[in-house]
Amino acid sequence: MDRKTIILGVIGADVHAVGNQILNYAFTDAGFHVVNLGVMVSQEEFIEAAIESAADAIVVSSLYGHGELDCQGLRDKCDEAGLKGILLYVGGNIVVGKQPFDQVEERFRQMGFDRIFGPGTSPEEGIQALKEDLGVA
Repeated sequence: MDRKTIILGVIGADVHAVGNQILNYAFTDAGFHVVNLGVMVSQEEFIEAAIESAADAIVVSSLYGHGELDCQGLRDKCDEAGLKGILLYVGGNIVVGKQPFDQVEERFRQMGFDRIFGPGTSPEEGIQALKEDLGVA
């Protein structure tokens, strides 16, 4: 397969590293070239890494509940930086409190995210979605 490059990181002030490492391993094992930015990553860092590596997708994770705030404006910034149409994924515990996932998903779609994954989503689901969206066998 033509190796697709994905930028992976935990956005904002979030320091949850375990999930990030699990995703890094799973995506790498599935054949993706992963540029793992680790934890406490700013929107600008995601964008700079995507430009530098000519990435095919940005995968944002968040576990501390403030992902909704941390992700606002990311699609617009990507577009302005010349990354129009780059795949944007977000997953984890991305909102504060228990909220109906369909409503959470709709808000993130309106923010420009292509795929939204709730808490407890398996890495395989993300891998499958990436393969579909990137046209990888």
